[in-house]
Amino acid sequence: MSRIKEFNLPDLGEGLTEGEILAWLVKVGDVIELNQPIVEVETAKAAVEIPAKWAGEVRSIFHPEGSTVEVGTPIIAIDTDPGAGPVPESTTSAATSDLPTPSPASLAAVQIAPPEGMVEPGLIGGVTPSGRTAVLVGYGPRTTPAKRRPRRPPTPTPTPTPAPADHGVVVGGKSAPVATNPAPRVHDRPSTGGPVLAKPPVRKLAKDLGVDLGALVGSGPLGSITREDVQRAVVASTVVAEPLTVTSPATSAASFGADREQRIPVKGVRKLTAENMSRSAFTAPHVTEFLTVDVTRTMKALDRLRERRDWRDVRVSPLLLVAKAVLLAVRRHPMVNSTWAGDEIVVKEYVNLGIAAATERGLIVPNIKDAGRLTLRELADALTGLVQTAKAGKTSPADMSGGTLTITNVGVFGVDTGTPILPPGESAILAFGAVRELPWVHKGKVRPRQVTTLGLSFDHRIIDGELGSKFLRDIGDFLADPEAALLAWT
Repeated sequence: MSRIKEFNLPDLGEGLTEGEILAWLVKVGDVIELNQPIVEVETAKAAVEIPAKWAGEVRSIFHPEGSTVEVGTPIIAIDTDPGAGPVPESTTSAATSDLPTPSPASLAAVQIAPPEGMVEPGLIGGVTPSGRTAVLVGYGPRTTPAKRRPRRPPTPTPTPTPAPADHGVVVGGKSAPVATNPAPRVHDRPSTGGPVLAKPPVRKLAKDLGVDLGALVGSGPLGSITREDVQRAVVASTVVAEPLTVTSPATSAASFGADREQRIPVKGVRKLTAENMSRSAFTAPHVTEFLTVDVTRTMKALDRLRERRDWRDVRVSPLLLVAKAVLLAVRRHPMVNSTWAGDEIVVKEYVNLGIAAATERGLIVPNIKDAGRLTLRELADALTGLVQTAKAGKTSPADMSGGTLTITNVGVFGVDTGTPILPPGESAILAFGAVRELPWVHKGKVRPRQVTTLGLSFDHRIIDGELGSKFLRDIGDFLADPEAALLAWT
């Protein structure tokens, strides 16, 4: 069995087919342990760290950071027995992946294929001398010595004689050219001269920057042009051009173009969010209702809660009591916690309470599993853990799947409320706005009170106006007097 094992990108969640390599946590030559995190990968749902499947020494890393890799593609090679000395050449040339090895019976079946199906060894579909079937171009041993095709010299480009007034000096009454070393040329598009050695990424960079590869002298292997060569050409061209351009702010015209635009690839979490929101917005008929509530007693109840000895180390925010209000209102109106399934409505007896969270990678909605069974203290701890994990970018795909009802706290951004879009498969989402001190009629007098506005969006196929209104009203009643509601509802 080969010492060198290739680790394939695993399936990190339901329906995910690819992931982007954010950061390698190891490098070639590192000795790693079993289950040690080796790479951070972002999928369409979250960024996760992948542990090593074997202990050993890192031999190869197949994809750099920033690459998008399909599930099942090898990403790293590990020497599982680095202390056994040099790896035999046959082992290094055909590392063992974590896919099953063909059995001798299957190999024998290939070798006794019918004559009309026989393929010459070494070609695609043929059986190599080692007994493996060649399935890729170039697979298997070569039967002829390798030869390198001679490189054709580039076609010389005629150089026009420079004008005496611009490029020459007068010697003995005659003009003579001055030997110069001009900066590499920058054009709108690459020239079509002779062949140039450059990798595809370098060619793309040159095309994007308008650099003529034919005018550069490569510093890479065999005279190939590198990224640094292209970047030096751009810098040199800019330095040469700057003294020739004198522009005053008063006479400069407005410029519009790609050099003043930023292009952000749509991928990962942002791509999935866009797809989900578009599908939900044009599938479920949304209705949104609003309710402005005096939450002065809620804010006082939170102050008293923070003063309790067993709550002093707990993060307490208004979102805690909003979440409790939603969970208690669901008990009174179970239909709100349901899913439209075409021929039927699935009413769920558990609440996986989603909390929308804005992260650097986009909007995610992790959820607290079976939140209705938690005590107030357990709910507070769950909310704290959920927020901290989301901010650290460590939310797992499992934590974002299976949500049944969601709260989005737009108040933390100073926003009064909004018309939120339903997460796919859910029938209601509550927007919790900022809590502000406003003039409010209380006990017949206008007084300063703590006030917020709630916005409830719901799927009108499941929730009609009456049910949605009662559900929102009960949440408002709880926040207006949470202590009385807890005594009456529980």
